[in-house]
Amino acid sequence: MLLASLCCCGKSEMSSKDVCLLLGATGVGKTLLLKRLQKLNLHGSDELGPPPSTLPTVGTNLTDLTLKKKKKLTLRELGGCMGPIWSKYFKDCSSVIFMVDSANIAQVSSSCIQLLSVLSAEPLHSVSVLILFNKRDMPCTMSLIEIKSLFRMDDIIASATQPITTLELSAHSGEGLQEVLSWLESITVK
Repeated sequence: MLLASLCCCGKSEMSSKDVCLLLGATGVGKTLLLKRLQKLNLHGSDELGPPPSTLPTVGTNLTDLTLKKKKKLTLRELGGCMGPIWSKYFKDCSSVIFMVDSANIAQVSSSCIQLLSVLSAEPLHSVSVLILFNKRDMPCTMSLIEIKSLFRMDDIIASATQPITTLELSAHSGEGLQEVLSWLESITVK
């Protein structure tokens, strides 16, 4: 629905209506992030309320956001099970958001491999990328330092051709959602 991985697709400036891909493994919280960003965008942080129920996405979810200066952005979530065909959507995006479940230690290595595959895709070589470490509210979550170390984020950022931002959040509690919205606004205002 709302936030998937964002792809800038080599454009120096985003068009009046851009597409951001929301990517990540199954169960990382992409659909919840999409729904929460949509509500935050429409009503503000005072009315987030309890998290809505979600189901794993089989296919794609689209959500339109109206950002500052009336810029329109479509967030296209691609289900984790669609990983083998994510690349079919790369050429039509302007930015990418890649989500990682920081509470699922067993999934970290496969998420890292997926991220490296996304970053190395030719159509995404100059898009802005946001890497979100979700579920920071869980008791068994890894710290940001631990997960960045496991991912070797310093090496990834140093060798990547695209600008990369990393953030922690809890799509469930809403913590960090405003920073995600601010990032989306910053890449559309260029």
